[in-house]
Amino acid sequence: MLRNIIFWITQKRWFLLSILIGSILYFLESPEGLSIEGYRTLIIVIMAIILIIFEPIPLPGVALMMLFLQVLLGIDEPNDVAKSFMSDAVFFIMGSLMLAVSIVSQGLDSRLALGIIRLTGNKTWCIVLGFVSISAFLSSFIGEHTVTAMMMPVGLTLIYNTSKDRAITKNLAPLILFSIAYGSAMGSIGTPSGGGRNVIMMEYWQEFGLANITYLGWMRYSYPMLLLEIPLAVIILWFTFRPEQKVLDSAVRKLKIQVAKKGAMTGQDMITIIVFFLVFLGWVFLSHKIGLGIIALMGVFLYLVLGLIRWSDLNRNTNWGVILLFGAAVSIGIQMKETGAALWLANSVMDALKIISEDISVLRWVISVLLTGTLTNLLSNSATIAVIGPIVLNMGGDPIIMGFSTAIASAFAYLTVVASPTCMIIYSSGLVKQSDYMKAGWKMFIMSIIVLFIMSKIWTIY
Repeated sequence: MLRNIIFWITQKRWFLLSILIGSILYFLESPEGLSIEGYRTLIIVIMAIILIIFEPIPLPGVALMMLFLQVLLGIDEPNDVAKSFMSDAVFFIMGSLMLAVSIVSQGLDSRLALGIIRLTGNKTWCIVLGFVSISAFLSSFIGEHTVTAMMMPVGLTLIYNTSKDRAITKNLAPLILFSIAYGSAMGSIGTPSGGGRNVIMMEYWQEFGLANITYLGWMRYSYPMLLLEIPLAVIILWFTFRPEQKVLDSAVRKLKIQVAKKGAMTGQDMITIIVFFLVFLGWVFLSHKIGLGIIALMGVFLYLVLGLIRWSDLNRNTNWGVILLFGAAVSIGIQMKETGAALWLANSVMDALKIISEDISVLRWVISVLLTGTLTNLLSNSATIAVIGPIVLNMGGDPIIMGFSTAIASAFAYLTVVASPTCMIIYSSGLVKQSDYMKAGWKMFIMSIIVLFIMSKIWTIY
């Protein structure tokens, strides 16, 4: 019995530490200029950060804690917490996850493989460019982890068709797999549907009365940067993992045969594509009227009505924990704004910056981007924006440029295996090592920050 208790304490030490830290902070006086509600909101944020980084309990459990503590600590009323949790942004994430499940269930990933090979040919550098470009484009609309999951089997087929000897594909394997993972990560900045943190930032702009960015408006700011990053990423990956094979003639020929055996596209495949295209048109032209979330749910409804997906499949394959975590992140972010905690933190950061320099315009941008980029390699990118977003938007400067810079920097999850689902998915192949992430990741990180800085200057003339 004692041994079991000791084992549980060891396993849950970070959970117990978060409770201890939260309890100590609770009984301390709130800092000058910060309301009691704001101080208690920050206590929840600190506890959540500890639990998200070390994950002693499942992340959906952290989401539940963030919600009920708002009520137990007297920050807000139950109904108000519920309202802050469920919004069009949450509908959007839920609908996007369901749309992705529907697309994968139709087996369109194999159709995609044939299309990519027809475009790229058999030269290795062309294939890498194709993987980065296609992954980036797709992840703009259906989520980076879904794209990585769809594309990785294609990449693995090419690798294994080349050789099953790890020594022969020592560099080819990470080159192809990172072209998928990093391409997907970069592409997630392209549209609001590319990632939850994009929608969170849009929600904050609207909640704070700062801006009302449309779907096309987001693309206008972000897509030029994405297009600039794609060739730079290919160059970085190519010279980091110089492949043993410059041409994959045999591997491509085998893949073409395998995919061709599946036969022509079916009517269901075509209908699935048409419905998703209609959803995309709705996001572009109707989102400002009826919301991104409602449009996504309408698409899911059509898939169900047309018999393209069963509810049991949606229920089984939709990650409900992500939806919980996303809603809780939005909720705590709103509380940071309503209680004044975000403004207090922003003022504290600004005061610290003034000690360093009187000209804080560049320092403000650099600190927000570096802080976001660092945290996104430790936390989920949605959690990072939920915490950092309200702070950045209260730091001063152009809220559009600061908001976009922060949201985009949260996609720079290149450095560790746990940085993002895309990194974890390719690691599961067993063909890449943790050292490979740092080997390529630090170059990608620096390149992305430089490109973002250049784009932030261009945005001022939009």
